[in-house]
Amino acid sequence: MGFDPLLLRKVVVAGSGLIYWAGVFVNARRVRKQIGRSPNMTPQTAKERVLWVGWLLVIAVWIGQPFFIGGENVAMGKDAWAFVRLCPRMMHAAVMSAGIVFVAAGYAGTLWCYAIMGSAWRIGVNEQEKNALVTVGPFARVRHPIYALQVLMLAGSALLLPTVCSGVLLAFHLICVWLKAADEEAYLLTVHGEKYREHIARTGRLFPKL
Repeated sequence: MGFDPLLLRKVVVAGSGLIYWAGVFVNARRVRKQIGRSPNMTPQTAKERVLWVGWLLVIAVWIGQPFFIGGENVAMGKDAWAFVRLCPRMMHAAVMSAGIVFVAAGYAGTLWCYAIMGSAWRIGVNEQEKNALVTVGPFARVRHPIYALQVLMLAGSALLLPTVCSGVLLAFHLICVWLKAADEEAYLLTVHGEKYREHIARTGRLFPKL
């Protein structure tokens, strides 16, 4: 049996989704032990509940799409569902390599962010909580590097499995994280005031300021 690059692409995409979200829950358990309570795992507002539905959809499609893509001849042919039909022009070794690099770099960066945040890491917003402001490491240039790295990983997944579904998922996730980041910033402004305004002036929301 020869090397199957499509199988490798599917394994990397589904595996990265499983590893990433398993890592989120492992980190949540770690922080819970450190602070003695949940790191805001339950959404507090209607907006957060809607965004949680969005997260669950992203997780399901991220992990599940590879299982709906058949063999290479089917996946790029007329018999494939249009939504998960691979784009032949993107099915090159260089594109696959770039996708793997994006996915690996995104997760490595996420682990770095977890280490930098320590016990200050949270899933959701609790307006009664006065959480610490982290402005070092990747947070010195980007206010929400974890969300940016999620986008990078999904961009890598889209390079590995270049389908309409991958593109829609990437765009949908970008909208979700933009809204979530804006919600968190409104909370942090109430907690840290002028200090956070200065941080906003120095940094980009998801991408570094030029």
